[in-house]
Amino acid sequence: MKNKESILLGVNVDHVATVRQARGTDYPSPLKAALIAESSGADSITIHLREDRRHIQLNDLILMLEHLSIRINLEMAITSEMIDIAIKHNPSDCCLVPEKREELTTEGGLDVINQIDLVSDACNQLITNGIRPSLFIDPNQDQLKAAKLCGVSVVELHTGLYADAISSTNKKDELARIREAAEFGSSIGLTIHAGHGLNYDNVSEVASIKEIVELNIGHSIVARSLFYGIGAAVKDMRTLITRTT
Repeated sequence: MKNKESILLGVNVDHVATVRQARGTDYPSPLKAALIAESSGADSITIHLREDRRHIQLNDLILMLEHLSIRINLEMAITSEMIDIAIKHNPSDCCLVPEKREELTTEGGLDVINQIDLVSDACNQLITNGIRPSLFIDPNQDQLKAAKLCGVSVVELHTGLYADAISSTNKKDELARIREAAEFGSSIGLTIHAGHGLNYDNVSEVASIKEIVELNIGHSIVARSLFYGIGAAVKDMRTLITRTT
């Protein structure tokens, strides 16, 4: 009889806040969505507090830290403002990501190689204050080596090129890149997470990579919740990412 191996699921609720901010109301509540996700099997909640505050607001972070029992993973740019916010409010995890004002969503991974001093300093400040930092990077061995030099124990592999691949050949190639990066990262002592663009049609292949221990997924879960509810959407994703060993 085959055993079921659970991979951790982080649910990103940014786009619940996107709907709220579109009309400047106090609903729908990202906190309520996070609480339902928690009760439906999410292992953590991810929120991206952007510099332009286009969706998640600081008060969302404060409320989630007050009311949720599961981990809060705060995505943030490497700026003094964001580091100060993280240190003041002390989420368990912070994922450092690149950020551009004009982008629709995060485009590509953090270039750790060319800013090792900046990234290392940010990671050191977070670690000193009891926060586990991770780096959102492309599935590239050189970036993984640079991440290791910065003192992090966790990286999140950017899966966007795989998710956006149109041809089966490109999709296969990008999946291979993710698998090779996960294997290499794990071999040098990094804990491997992955995310970006993953949905109900493409997540299973990434979830099958044994070195990946956590997936962070948001847009597709929030989109599915419009028709089935956030609880059902989280449970459906949980079912898809449960590995058979």
